Amino acid sequence: MSETKKRGLINILQEFSVPLLSGVVVAMIWANLDHESYEHVIHWVPIADFKVFGHLVTHHWLVNDIFMVFFFGIAAKEITESCLPGGNLNPISKSINPLMATLGGVVGPVAVFFIGMSFLYGPTDDLETLRRGWGVPTATDIALAWLVARTVFGKGHPAINFLLLLAVADDAIGLAIIAIFYGDPHLPARPEFLLLIAAGMAIAYGMRRADVKSWIPYIAVCGPLSWLGLSLAHLHPALALVFIVPFLPGPRRDIGLFVEQDEIDRMGEELAEDLHMEHSPLHQFEHQLKFFVDFGLFFFAFTNAGVVLASIGSMTWLILGSLVIGKTVGITLLGLIGKMRGFPLPDRMGVRELVMAGFVAALGLTVALFVAGAAFVDPTLLGQAKMGALFSGFVGLAAIGIGRALGMHHPRPE
Repeated sequence: MSETKKRGLINILQEFSVPLLSGVVVAMIWANLDHESYEHVIHWVPIADFKVFGHLVTHHWLVNDIFMVFFFGIAAKEITESCLPGGNLNPISKSINPLMATLGGVVGPVAVFFIGMSFLYGPTDDLETLRRGWGVPTATDIALAWLVARTVFGKGHPAINFLLLLAVADDAIGLAIIAIFYGDPHLPARPEFLLLIAAGMAIAYGMRRADVKSWIPYIAVCGPLSWLGLSLAHLHPALALVFIVPFLPGPRRDIGLFVEQDEIDRMGEELAEDLHMEHSPLHQFEHQLKFFVDFGLFFFAFTNAGVVLASIGSMTWLILGSLVIGKTVGITLLGLIGKMRGFPLPDRMGVRELVMAGFVAALGLTVALFVAGAAFVDPTLLGQAKMGALFSGFVGLAAIGIGRALGMHHPRPE
C-alpha cells in the first residue's frame, strides 16, 4: 500500500471514530459472551500489589487515569484554539447565542435528570447515591457530533460550527464538573495540593515567556506536576493537561477544529508560516498525539463499554432521557431566547436546524461514559448509567434518518 493510500485510510478511520466505535462493539460482545474473562482483562494487574497514591495499577487505571490525560489535553487544545482570533469564541459577541445554547444544553439535562429521578425512584431508594448521576448527561462527544452534523446538514453548513462551538464549550463545562463534583467519594479533597498545579502552570508560563518552541517540555515537566497535584488533592488526575495546554504557544488565529495536515499543506507554506500554523507548539501537540489518542480510544471504549445487556434499568432510561430531551429542549429554548434578545443564529440556521443541533448534541458517548465511571461505584448503577451513555449513540443514526427525511442536507454553496 502506498504512503498516500495508507494516510487516507488512517484519516478515514480517525474521521469516522472507527477505533472508538470498534472498542464499544468488542467490549459489548465480549462482556455479554464471557463477562468473567472480560472483567479479568480490564482489571489485569501488570505488577502485583503495585500502587500509586493508594490506587492499584490495573489496565483500567492506566486507561482512565493515564491515557485519558491526553484525551482531555486534546479537548483543552480545541477550547484554547477557539479563543484565538478567528475562533468560535473570539470575539465573544458572535458566540453569545451558541454559548447561551450551551448553557441550555447543560441545565436542560440536569433538570430532566432530577425531574425523572422523582418519578422513577422513591424515598426508600438511596437518593444520595442516585443524585451523583446528574453530571453524566451534561457532555457532548465532540468528534461524533461533528461527524453526524456534517452528514445531516452537509459539509460547510454554518450549523456545524454552531454545534462544534456548543460541544467544545459543553465539554469545558463537563471538565469543570468532573474536577469539582467527581473526586473520590472515599477520600476527602486536599486542596492544599492544588499548589502543585499552580506551580506547573507557573513553569509553563515561564516557558512560554522564554519562547520555548516545542510542546514536549510543557507536557513532560508541567503535566506530571499537575497530575500529581490532582492525585494528591483526591481529584481526578485525567484533567491534568487541561491546566497546562492553554499555555502552549499557538497560531496567530484559529485554524479550525478538524483541520487535517494535508489541508494545511494545501494552504501553502507562506500562509502557514505567516500564521504560525505549521510549527506552533499547540498545533504540533495535537498533530503528533492525535494518532495515539484517536486509536487509543479503542482501549478506552473497550475498558468502559463492556456492559451486560441485563444491566438495563431505570438509570439507563434516566440518563438517555436526560440527554435526548434535556439537550434538545434546553439548547432550542436558550438558542431562541438568545435570538429574541438580539443575539442571532448563524445565517441559514432556522428553528428546525437549531432543534436538530440540540438533538445531535445528545450524543454523549465518550465523556458520558467517563463521567459515569466517576459518578458511580455501585456496579448495578454504573452498568445502567453506561448503558444510557451507549444508547445515546443511536441518536446519530436517528438524526441522519430524520435529516434525510426533512431534506436538511444542504452543503455550503460553492
